[in-house]
Amino acid sequence: MTHWIDVAAEDDIFEGSSLAVAPQGRDIAVYKTESGEIFATSNACSHGIAQLSEGYLQGYEVECPHHQGRFDIRTGQPTEPPCIAPIKIYPVRIEGGRVFLAL
Repeated sequence: MTHWIDVAAEDDIFEGSSLAVAPQGRDIAVYKTESGEIFATSNACSHGIAQLSEGYLQGYEVECPHHQGRFDIRTGQPTEPPCIAPIKIYPVRIEGGRVFLAL
């Protein structure tokens, strides 16, 4: 059985940006694309010590703020070097204007 955790109000995340959340002590970035879709990944870059929620979101890619590597927020796969290891993604559900993550 999937356990869904309420992490934020949908309106707390602006289109084209991200929000850092820490449900159950996990460091997670929640993104809202310019089209209004919401995704969630680990907030830690797999290449070095950096918070992806502080990076630049363009389309479905987040750019690490420290070394400009990129990840696809839908799959967690790296799309631009120097990142080569994927990051964890989390299933997202929107209900009643709230963002829920499956941990």
